[in-house]
Amino acid sequence: MAGEKRISLIQTPDDDEAGSDKIIKFDDTDELPLIAPIFSSYNDRIRPVLDAVDRLRNLAVMDEGIELPTIVVVGDQSSGKSSVLESLARISLPRGQGICTRVPLIIRLQNQTNPHHDPELYLQYNNGEVVHVKEENTSEAINLATETLAGDGKGISKTPLTLVVKKKGVPDLTMVDLPGITRVPVHGQPDNIFDQIKDIIMEYIQPEASIILNVLQATHDFSTCESIRMSHSVDRTGERTLAVVTKSDKAPEGLLEKITANDVNIGLGYVCVRNRVGDESYEEARYREATLFQTHSELSKIDKSMVGIPVLAQKLMQIQAKSIARNLPDIVVKINDKLNHNLVEIKKLPKVMKSVAEAMTTVMRIIGVVKETLRKILLRGEYDEYPDEKNMHCRARLVEMLNSFSDELMNCPGSDRTRNFLMDEIKHLEEAKEIALPNFLPRTVFLALLREKVKGVSSVPIAFVGKLWDYVEEVVITVLVSRVEDYHQLQLSTRIAGLNLIEKMKERSLNWVMEAVEMEKITDYTCNPEFVSEWNKFMAQRDTFMSVVNSVGSINIEGFGSVEVVNAKPFPQHLHDAYDLRMRMAAYWRIVLRRLVDSMALHMQLSVHKLVNEELEKEIVNELMAPHNGNGLERLMEESPSVASKRAKLASSIKKLKECKEILATIMNRIATSKGG
Repeated sequence: MAGEKRISLIQTPDDDEAGSDKIIKFDDTDELPLIAPIFSSYNDRIRPVLDAVDRLRNLAVMDEGIELPTIVVVGDQSSGKSSVLESLARISLPRGQGICTRVPLIIRLQNQTNPHHDPELYLQYNNGEVVHVKEENTSEAINLATETLAGDGKGISKTPLTLVVKKKGVPDLTMVDLPGITRVPVHGQPDNIFDQIKDIIMEYIQPEASIILNVLQATHDFSTCESIRMSHSVDRTGERTLAVVTKSDKAPEGLLEKITANDVNIGLGYVCVRNRVGDESYEEARYREATLFQTHSELSKIDKSMVGIPVLAQKLMQIQAKSIARNLPDIVVKINDKLNHNLVEIKKLPKVMKSVAEAMTTVMRIIGVVKETLRKILLRGEYDEYPDEKNMHCRARLVEMLNSFSDELMNCPGSDRTRNFLMDEIKHLEEAKEIALPNFLPRTVFLALLREKVKGVSSVPIAFVGKLWDYVEEVVITVLVSRVEDYHQLQLSTRIAGLNLIEKMKERSLNWVMEAVEMEKITDYTCNPEFVSEWNKFMAQRDTFMSVVNSVGSINIEGFGSVEVVNAKPFPQHLHDAYDLRMRMAAYWRIVLRRLVDSMALHMQLSVHKLVNEELEKEIVNELMAPHNGNGLERLMEESPSVASKRAKLASSIKKLKECKEILATIMNRIATSKGG
């Protein structure tokens, strides 16, 4: 139209010129500019890649710990975030007092190159539900969807909502708009609203792949903005932060100095914009923005590569493209690694049993594994399965228990040779007097003394049996539980079987040890030649003892040490026999104790051997098939809730990651083909 003043938007044709500062060019600097459409020169190349990343996002691949390149929009409440996003998307977003954005809003902008296509807008929920909306009703539709996710109050939610805008003239961008930061809760908001918002923001800006679009008001001191503090906490160098300065027309003085000084360390630079006012159309708003930065005495001094929504759109597309290019290879590697890990994990899960025969095979396999592990740690002394768990190094622990048992027997009061020296013997000789020939040593006295001594130590082997089987029980149950942890139907049966079997074995051992103790009480027998040699050694000192016993208070006897004899002096008629009895008992008692320890060791080995090789399998099968268990084998075909849940999660994750892998393979092939061409 004649007399019209025009402006043209110059955009770099490819990534190689992405750093060009020549963004806006006026045909005539004396003319006032009109509007120009916002569009991307990267459409043919970046759109498929961006679509691929968005598809990964829709598949919730970030739940798998995979970071995706994301432009995250943050800002203090009323900083002008909504206005900036509206200008980029050329649609109306919720506005008003307080927090307008109450859920993470993922905005996917797609430029439609076909002029005959009408704009297409729709909302997509996290569960995949899609709701198409009319352009003029976008704000209301977002509010309704937000109420569904976050309630109809003023609270917020972490559940994201996606808005897809396919429209001619919009830049190809995907951004996440987050709730505006506020410290003071208003009526209807929780007291910890600031912490809730901060948690959401930090979750999105923490990943290294995130680009932070920090929206700042020109009227504010940038260094006091909460959004700056938060972005600095994760991006101190500012290398992934771009700042948008809104309301430039409200505080033009000194703005150039503020963005030039860069006191808040914004690594990706600044873009100053003018907010759309009132009912201005987007074309009018861009026209007035261009006019403002071209004609204002202060704002016109700012380099044209740092002003205007068109510049912001282009910068974001360039940053987005570089971020995707930088992160895409790493994403491919991480998805492959996660997929391989999950495939290994799902293979580790127990096989789903479909028949009674499979269930029986599984039971016998598990029992076989349990028995082999117990053979290794209890019988052969191998501990490679439990290298760092000393309690499972069973042979060593059993030897220590036996040594402790032996020491306890040897050191108990009844084993003290000097205790009540000759007095016990004299007491029994006094009571064993009879009408008979003199100088005959009565055997009944020796047996009475032996019974007393055996009774005095009888609690030690009984207590040892309890300790022994408590330890074996702990080991057996540990092995059983670890081998059936994936089969909840077996867990109770095997545990009961293990406990019942140990109880039976303990009872047998107690019966055996009480019988062994009883045998020692009623029988004084050994074929061990040490008895005679030891007794002779002691008896060789009898004459010396008898010659001095009446003249001293204590005497040193080899093999005994110093013994008190004062109390024995009043019984000269019994000293000869009492000495003989004490020496016989001293020689025999050591053999009795050794016999108890040796037989205990042999019994222990035999019992453990029977438990592992004979009793355990029988006990488990009997318990599993017992009437109170119903048909235990059929129940084995039911998968435990925990395993079923784990299997379902892994299967879902594997399916998702395979889809992601296919998406990335397609786009990587396309990139390779493009480079080859």
